[in-house]
Amino acid sequence: MIKSIQLLSSDIDKSIGFTEIHDHKTVLNVEAIELVSFTLKIELSQPIVLFRNHDYTWVDVNKKRIANWFAPKLLKLKNNRIVQANQNSGIWEVNPKKNTILYWHFNPKNANPIANYDRNNTKHIINAVSQNIFDKPLALLFTNDFGIEVSRSKFPFSAIVCFTDHCDFDTEENLVLQRQFFKRHNIKVTKGFFLNHFSKREDTASFEFNSAEIEAWIKDGHELAYHSLSQSIKSAKESFQDFLAFKPPFGIIKTWIDHGFQPYNFTLYSSKDEIKDQYGHYLKKRNISQLWNYIDSGTAVDGVINQINPQQFTLKAYYNGIKHLGIKNIVSLIIKEVVFHYRNDDYGIRLYREIVKYAKTIKHKKSRIKHVYFVFNIVKFVIYLIPILLFWIIHNKKIYPLAEYTPLFFEHELNGQTFTVFQTLEMINFKNALHSKNLDLLIKEKGLFIAHTYFSAPMNYHDGKIFGEKDKINTGIEERFNYLSQKMALEQIWNPTLSELIGYMEKTKHVKYDCNKDGEIFISNNELISRQVR
Repeated sequence: MIKSIQLLSSDIDKSIGFTEIHDHKTVLNVEAIELVSFTLKIELSQPIVLFRNHDYTWVDVNKKRIANWFAPKLLKLKNNRIVQANQNSGIWEVNPKKNTILYWHFNPKNANPIANYDRNNTKHIINAVSQNIFDKPLALLFTNDFGIEVSRSKFPFSAIVCFTDHCDFDTEENLVLQRQFFKRHNIKVTKGFFLNHFSKREDTASFEFNSAEIEAWIKDGHELAYHSLSQSIKSAKESFQDFLAFKPPFGIIKTWIDHGFQPYNFTLYSSKDEIKDQYGHYLKKRNISQLWNYIDSGTAVDGVINQINPQQFTLKAYYNGIKHLGIKNIVSLIIKEVVFHYRNDDYGIRLYREIVKYAKTIKHKKSRIKHVYFVFNIVKFVIYLIPILLFWIIHNKKIYPLAEYTPLFFEHELNGQTFTVFQTLEMINFKNALHSKNLDLLIKEKGLFIAHTYFSAPMNYHDGKIFGEKDKINTGIEERFNYLSQKMALEQIWNPTLSELIGYMEKTKHVKYDCNKDGEIFISNNELISRQVR
């Protein structure tokens, strides 16, 4: 069934061998490959006609299809034979232009992205450092009967909803209201908190001043996460002293979520001589093993809710989700989406932020030179956007680069220590994001999101936020979370904390499939929910 296999990397293009164990199993000879990033180009003797999608359904191959480690690695050939990987490692890709070719990627560019800021706070996207460790040799299994797929969710083949909340605007008062709100709806979250009180706002919540309320979140079944260590930034010397001296306030807190540009952030540490050589050891010593990559796949709107469906992360999909808004809102939101998710480059982000910052205070500016500089920035920004506007028909269908391979979480080696890095879906407008239509779509697709939220955000320009005036729940919000709660009770949606999600889904990485001489595929080490696929 296999005609040839090519090993492809940045500087290698060569044939590798394969061994046919029997009619239904072929082992790929990759044991000697020590590359971190490479692709196996596998030519099959029959055209690929069906691909097992991330939603556990068979789909045609009239467009590019992707299967990351948490999706089934199954396809069907023209002669009706099913092909299955013997393990979930890497990423499968098929392309309609080459219907006999299966690409098996390992750590391709942008599959495991991490934001990294240099000494000038210039943003770069780097790839996670992770090794390819194969417990068993890679193999393809062939059968005329059935393949096997495993459930990502604790509830059989259900959708998954996970919230990771940033505490930038938390106060003692709204923390209590948030916790009571989630208790009413039986929602669990991974709740960020500030350990130390150092803030431009006196009422900012922190463990230092509000330990009893923060501890109450643990008692209610939520998970805590460090949101750096304080709301505002101290001097470099004081910041490093805080980082090197801090102690976990409660047992094991596994998750660290960067806040702002704190000098000890995961996305900044490599440019700081004071901590860069031992940073991973400092984190592990405090039981921290899960880090946010400071990247969102996109923004949740109508029709954009499933982080593992790359087709939802295009400008066209985003436009369709906001086209009911007024033209002013549509233009501003599309521009922001282009800058932060479609292009996601430091030049555009800096330019956008400079323009917005100056525009907010322009009435108080009297310097003609600064006005000229502002106009000059606008001209540069228009030039930055022109190619996308002129060729909108092409650009609006392209998947965002950092969502193409549907990154969810992945391993990263740091100072010899291994961490799990996770990516998120930005969720600002809860009325739209958690509308019943969106949740029904997520359920239909057996989808998943790890939301990047600000539950206590007070800004007036944030439509669909949880709190309105005087910390009262906004109209329509209760309805959205109530519907979510109902679907959870029916086990159509699983709502784990981040650590619960990672702990459960990590098991799928280690599932091994095999096939006997009669063509019967089985799981050799299954601890998860599985089913046969024909």
